Amino acid sequence: MTLPVRYTRTAVALHWLAAILIFAAFPLGLIMSDLPLSPLKLKLISYHKWLGVSVFLLAAARLAWRATHTPPPLPDVMPAWQRRAASGLHFLLYLLLFAIPLSGWLMSSAKGFQTVYFGVLPLPDLIGKDKALGDALQEVHEMLNYGLLALVSAHVAAALKHQFIDRDGILARMLPFLDRRSS
Repeated sequence: MTLPVRYTRTAVALHWLAAILIFAAFPLGLIMSDLPLSPLKLKLISYHKWLGVSVFLLAAARLAWRATHTPPPLPDVMPAWQRRAASGLHFLLYLLLFAIPLSGWLMSSAKGFQTVYFGVLPLPDLIGKDKALGDALQEVHEMLNYGLLALVSAHVAAALKHQFIDRDGILARMLPFLDRRSS
């Protein structure tokens, strides 16, 4: 069996769709948290929740896809420590793609605000209403998001390093329009 050179189209689509949703959800969370209570804030909170549930579902789909499809191997010339770092970073990214939406859902449940996906599918509250717990979960949700920001920054920086300094074709595995021979 030959190993793939690039990720499958499905893996690429799931990766970039999740990235787009995260890049929308993070600033939306920052913006809405500073607004006074208003119909606009409530609408933005709903949008933020929809994005979070969508990220959670995409993460589940990505994990299922990855379990059944072998990812392309890293270049043989990549040092062992970089392989371990890449593996650890990807593990932490996946962990946060589940933990962040789950912490938001738990927070909403504790604060007494049910999550209604796309305004039509009510999701069950995961825990009972508890203001103190809701406030603590809000802190957890925010810290996890800042952790994700740091990991995504490291992920992007590593991809750019591999593209422009190492020129080893790593980025071309996830960006179909890049020609591996020119990277």
